[in-house]
Amino acid sequence: MMTNVSDRRAGLIAGLALGTVLALAPGFAQAQAGAFPSRPIRILVPFNAGSGADTSSRFYGELLGRLFGQTVVVENRPGGSGIVAVQGVKNLPADGYTILMASNSPMTVNPVMMKNLPYDPAKDFRPVIGVSKGPVAFIVRAESPYLTVKDLVEGTKKSGAPLPMGNYSAGYELVGAWLGTVTGLPVTPIPYKGGALMMTDIIGGQLVTGAIDFAGAAPLIRERRLRALAITGDKRDPGFPDVPTMKESGYPEFETYVWASFFVRAETPDDVTNKLFEGFRKVMASPEARAYQAAQPSALMDLGPVEMRAFVAAEFERFKRVAQQAGIEPR
Repeated sequence: MMTNVSDRRAGLIAGLALGTVLALAPGFAQAQAGAFPSRPIRILVPFNAGSGADTSSRFYGELLGRLFGQTVVVENRPGGSGIVAVQGVKNLPADGYTILMASNSPMTVNPVMMKNLPYDPAKDFRPVIGVSKGPVAFIVRAESPYLTVKDLVEGTKKSGAPLPMGNYSAGYELVGAWLGTVTGLPVTPIPYKGGALMMTDIIGGQLVTGAIDFAGAAPLIRERRLRALAITGDKRDPGFPDVPTMKESGYPEFETYVWASFFVRAETPDDVTNKLFEGFRKVMASPEARAYQAAQPSALMDLGPVEMRAFVAAEFERFKRVAQQAGIEPR
């Protein structure tokens, strides 16, 4: 009898234990499945391979993959002024496994310059971390008689003709229009398919000036084939201490940047976004990343989700105001 009772008690305890395990199993499995990241991550880049945003995505993606113990794959989806890549992320789940590398073009310029944009940068996406930023430069050929922005403005006004201003994207067109509104100078935008073509025409004397990413023009400025009249940052570039800012040139509100940042869909859970932010921030602070950043022409941005959202909003409002003042309508 004692043996049978013991057996029954042992069976009861085992049954209760099994029931407890079965009851907890779904929650435990869900917790395990929900651990982020538990599978590869993709970064969609709206530019061609070899671009600055592409190179940064691959570099930081590799470091993030090592930190998380997961593969990070970079996919180039150029086209439509960034719309192809943006839509690619928007149409996928908001789970943090697809990240958008975006710049000022799709996030602050397109909403101002394009009709019927199929996304809303502020409502559809949330920043993870700012990656890099650099100023725009107004450039002329090295032999140009114009040494400053003031020289350019005064010389153009004396000619009685509008200033032909080269650009190779809607963002640079807006920067050129901005110069026109703050100086009272009529500006005629001259569009190019790329910055290299525009710089070639400026060097050759076919074009007086153009607005360009300062980092892209820096090599030719060092070679004294181009001259930068001013840059749009809040302070001078340490590598070019003789190039003044637009603020120093007499235009105190003239500040804007070419920038890049990682984004996820707006509905991505806070804990996932924060884990991505902390991961990127940790790898960006590594010695390997510091060495990489020191070799880049643009500065590290390192703004978190809240600060980056405020920065993007300010850039959008700035371009919106410039377009209104210049009479530029979405097209």
